[in-house]
Amino acid sequence: MRRKLLVIGGPTAVGKSETACQIAQKLGGEIVSADSMTVYRGMDIGTAKPLECMEKVRHHLIDVVDPGDYFDAKIFEEKALKAIEDITGRGKVPLVVGGTYLYLQALLYGIEETPEPDWKLRRRLYAVAERKGSGYLYERLRVVDPVYARKIHPNDLRRIVRALEVFIATGKPFSSFHRWERPRLSFAGFVLMRSWESLSKRIEERLRSMIERGLLDEIRGLLNRGFKSFLTSPQAINYKEFIPYLEGKVSFEEAFKEAVRNTREYARRQIRWFRKQGWTEVDLDRLGREGAVELIVRNYLQDP
Repeated sequence: MRRKLLVIGGPTAVGKSETACQIAQKLGGEIVSADSMTVYRGMDIGTAKPLECMEKVRHHLIDVVDPGDYFDAKIFEEKALKAIEDITGRGKVPLVVGGTYLYLQALLYGIEETPEPDWKLRRRLYAVAERKGSGYLYERLRVVDPVYARKIHPNDLRRIVRALEVFIATGKPFSSFHRWERPRLSFAGFVLMRSWESLSKRIEERLRSMIERGLLDEIRGLLNRGFKSFLTSPQAINYKEFIPYLEGKVSFEEAFKEAVRNTREYARRQIRWFRKQGWTEVDLDRLGREGAVELIVRNYLQDP
């Protein structure tokens, strides 16, 4: 009998990768990454790719495309479903692990087919944003699709443009293509949590570790390859903040503080989404990693 899909979510820096790695080894599983940034090649340090775990456990949907290549929740949904089928077909346990809630929503609830990208229209929308700012387009999106507008950041220009593009092409809100009510996959969902004080401290400590491991050199390399427009997009946290520093426009301390602030804001949005899902919350501060692993494995095995 096939067991339910095991899904492990939580805010950034909470410890998802390390915890899931141990769970995967105990269950004989493979990990399907649900992270919108680790899909990009060459962005290893700033996206906290689980490089050490990848040597022990097979991962899927990491290093799929180059920075700036088109990749969205629908593409993720299709690739993730194929990966899950492949994993289960080989008798392994698939673990979906990540914090990109739009990707998790797409996988668990499904997205109807949306129109192919209209690059001409998209360029026009980006031109409008360049003249009037992303806030102008976000306000337009709030009028035509308030449901989707509430789910994304007001500065997430890539998603704002895509939603407006679909609305203009179809006359239907982008949110109408998403199914939000009833999951189409049977799954056991666990969300890793910590106190805000603990998580906030981990966010800052993780960024310091990234700097020590060569984040600035990674950014320089990506800039030299021509990926600046992507690295300055709202979703490229830990990259976009340091470009002004590398260009001599702000101090290192200013760039560091901005990156920490943006990461904390993103973590708050993630926490709000996960707490609405009703998944089993796992307190890493109280249980520790070993205790969390034991609890998730035990519950999963007891509930096929």
